[in-house]
Amino acid sequence: MSSRLSARELIDLVVDDGTFVSWDEEPIEPADGISETYAAELAQAAQKSGVDEAVITGEGRIYGRRVAVVACEFRFLAGSIGVAAAERLCRAIERATAEGLPLLAGPASGGTRMQEGTVAFLTMVKLAAAVKVHRKAGLPYLVYLRHPTTGGVFASWGSLGHFTVADRGSLIGFLGPRVYEQLYGEKFPDSIQTGENLYRNGLIDAVLSPERIASTVNMVLNVLMGAREVPGPVPDPRTEPDPMPVNTHAWDIITASRRPERPGVRELLRHGATDVLPLNGTGQGEKDPGLLLAAARFGTAPCIVLGQDRSRQAAGEPMGPAALREARRGMALAAELHIPLVTIIDTPGAALSKSAEEGGLAGEIARCLADLATLDAPTVSLIMGEGTGGGALALVPADRVLSAENGWLSPLPPEGASAIVYRDTDHAPEMAQKQGVQAEMLLKHGIVDRVIAEQPDAADEPEAFVTRVAKTLEYEIISLMREPAYRREHRRIERYRSLGL
Repeated sequence: MSSRLSARELIDLVVDDGTFVSWDEEPIEPADGISETYAAELAQAAQKSGVDEAVITGEGRIYGRRVAVVACEFRFLAGSIGVAAAERLCRAIERATAEGLPLLAGPASGGTRMQEGTVAFLTMVKLAAAVKVHRKAGLPYLVYLRHPTTGGVFASWGSLGHFTVADRGSLIGFLGPRVYEQLYGEKFPDSIQTGENLYRNGLIDAVLSPERIASTVNMVLNVLMGAREVPGPVPDPRTEPDPMPVNTHAWDIITASRRPERPGVRELLRHGATDVLPLNGTGQGEKDPGLLLAAARFGTAPCIVLGQDRSRQAAGEPMGPAALREARRGMALAAELHIPLVTIIDTPGAALSKSAEEGGLAGEIARCLADLATLDAPTVSLIMGEGTGGGALALVPADRVLSAENGWLSPLPPEGASAIVYRDTDHAPEMAQKQGVQAEMLLKHGIVDRVIAEQPDAADEPEAFVTRVAKTLEYEIISLMREPAYRREHRRIERYRSLGL
């Protein structure tokens, strides 16, 4: 069941005690005035709800950090948004932008106010535009969808969050079920317009009770606001192999990378990162278990992490085009919030299937390459294990490219390369050696900048290995954050412009 907290109860629960300051002024009156009947409705709504409009705005501190807050009061005419409520919201969003504050929105609304007609309906335009300006300023916009959120509110400022969660058991949908039943003479299917179903379909990032909102906001802002203050330098952890391996056998590297016990992105985040906040899906109705998207910190370094999940791919869920669309969501977050991006490459190859072809896999690889190669934010990529084909290529181009000692990168699995050249798979070890897929050769050819030691194999020392990786990532991220953007971007483009020449 949903919590059905009032707007003020939600604010009191989320912000630090005694820190909320209202930004609300007396509601404006629509330019055309209002009828006596509507005026009576407004007066009755105010008496019933204890507030003067359907939204409350202001600022408070959440774990000591200033945050702007806007929340709907559903008991005021079902939280509906008319001219006055929209203007109050818009001013609050604009003030948050001007003062450089992150913004937490808590909609709970039946949509736009029917008593004010099309004029009220069109106020959603300015709200969506104000949110867009806030986001373009590099400021986080967080949304907590409460029960119920429908109509124009859900289709405007309720669906534009960098990070969006919903209340448990909440009704969330575009067309309210009562309206649907009256229009079409049948009941809307159960369990569709729920926060839980939105999560299952990759439309929101989590379903949370209101008691968890404050700690979740704190965690996400520790990362998303962390990029606005560049951390102090940290010493180079010197995690390279000593001595650096020479004359390595590619097939030994490939065999080691395929061990089931080898740690992947999940272990890296579990043991090497803090403030880890998983992000779910594309936000547009897709999710792919082959890729893990999260906000996290490695030491003092904030970042968005795009990680190819070896455990899920090994379980029969190859990475498809939706995974790359999730990756592009992460790239867009990094670009908009000016936060570093870390990509973890660990895949036996992207999906080979009818659905992958029809879902635009090749196009998504191309768009990932273009987005990542030209991204404004600092970028680090890590070849953590297997690096096969276009799925791996899509996440490679970065300011700094790292590889585990038993990492490798190849246009096809060696078995596939053997099949092309020799029409069998027996020559896979030979093909891998000829192609120079192993970390030693990637470093020699300038494809990677650094190799992280395994002592002797990450599968035999998983926690120690991911600790080395995390310390290396912290150092590399902070070093990049302390460089001018133009220098990073020029060097990144030049690397790939001159590769192999």
